Amino acid sequence: MLKKLIYNFDIALEAIKQNTMRSFLTSLGIIFGVASVIAMLAIGRGAQQEVLQQMQLLGTNNVIVEPVVRQVEGEVQQVDGVAQEENRYSPGLTLEDMQSIVQNISNIESVSPEIVFDTEFIRNGRLRSGKLIGVSQEYFDINSFTFAAGGTFSDIQVRDSEPVCIIGSDIENRFFAGEKALGQKIKAGDIWFTVVGVLEKREISTENIENLGIRNYNLDIYTPATTVLLRYKNRGMLTGQDIQSAAANNGAENTTTIGQNYHQLDKLIVRVSDNRYSVPISDIIRRMLTRRHNGVIDFEVIVPELLLQQERRTQSIFNIVLSSIASISLIVGGIGIMNIMLASVVERIREIGVRRAVGALKQDIKFQFLTEALAISITGGIIGIILGIAFSYLIEITAGIQTIVTILSIFISFGVAMSIGVIFGYFPAKRAAEQDPVKSLHHE
Repeated sequence: MLKKLIYNFDIALEAIKQNTMRSFLTSLGIIFGVASVIAMLAIGRGAQQEVLQQMQLLGTNNVIVEPVVRQVEGEVQQVDGVAQEENRYSPGLTLEDMQSIVQNISNIESVSPEIVFDTEFIRNGRLRSGKLIGVSQEYFDINSFTFAAGGTFSDIQVRDSEPVCIIGSDIENRFFAGEKALGQKIKAGDIWFTVVGVLEKREISTENIENLGIRNYNLDIYTPATTVLLRYKNRGMLTGQDIQSAAANNGAENTTTIGQNYHQLDKLIVRVSDNRYSVPISDIIRRMLTRRHNGVIDFEVIVPELLLQQERRTQSIFNIVLSSIASISLIVGGIGIMNIMLASVVERIREIGVRRAVGALKQDIKFQFLTEALAISITGGIIGIILGIAFSYLIEITAGIQTIVTILSIFISFGVAMSIGVIFGYFPAKRAAEQDPVKSLHHE
């Protein structure tokens, strides 16, 4: 059987050499079909990888709670014939909410707040605006940060609200160029902080920053949340200025008015033990905070795992559509093979008659033409693979779209090309095998 296959393959290659240009034009459909399938799958795979990287920045095991300033809640009441909206009081997102989540919900590994203050960093005559972030010790494990030097805050530093900080890699490069930042001081606003840790650089694209609404972590300075609340502003506490402002408004609105940020925290990150629990825990957190906030929905619960699943479904549909469109070229290529092979049968009727006369069976004739169609498909498939890989890299360079060529996509496209050759080559091969030997010998 192997000898017969090799023999027929040699005959097929000889036939292709005799009609090189026609064979090449016949295989164009297969070439561009394979190339387009590989390129389309590479684009889809690249998009999936990009989505996965984006979700990893948020943490697939995390549940994120963000405050909303402020949505109107309550029932409409009639006062002196005029509709009045009930203005319910909400304390906003606070450290007490975080403690309640930790104490009452199981399958939670750690929780960290985020308190963001826009300020200015100063050192040795250099000034730059930036963000001072109040966090807990667990924050860096939750977000998978690694330290280039030093480490996280100590329990004593958190308890005593000490002015210590952990800086991003870009802060070290800009303010501590040529020297070690660990143990040095940097000023944020009116307070001098001692550097106790330096984070490894984290690569974040501008697109990720815009799409996910995240910060460039390399340009931030981190300090204990207790330090921020004590030494800066605690939005969860009323001050004399707040009372005077409320009095100036004649008590028309309380301090938690629409548009005013009354939330003590800017974000709450909850890390669950397994992403299977992300959705049910997010529901529990939503109900708990609704009760604690007196029915006011002034927060938003985000589950990155759900976002990831939705994006994966979208990308899967996208890949199927792209592959289907690209596969049309393969079908067109198959039709081209069938047309040319039918024409080849007409041209080679006398050859078929001679082979039948010297003892070839119908099966041998059929196998010969099938092998020729398969040879055209294999040749076109190999060229298509090379072009597909080249197209993928060209798209990545010119369009700035991430593309990933996988071995699986190459095997799939090549396998489909071979199948197309066999399927569309079968009818011409069958027609060749059914030619009458006597009439074929007399054919001119």
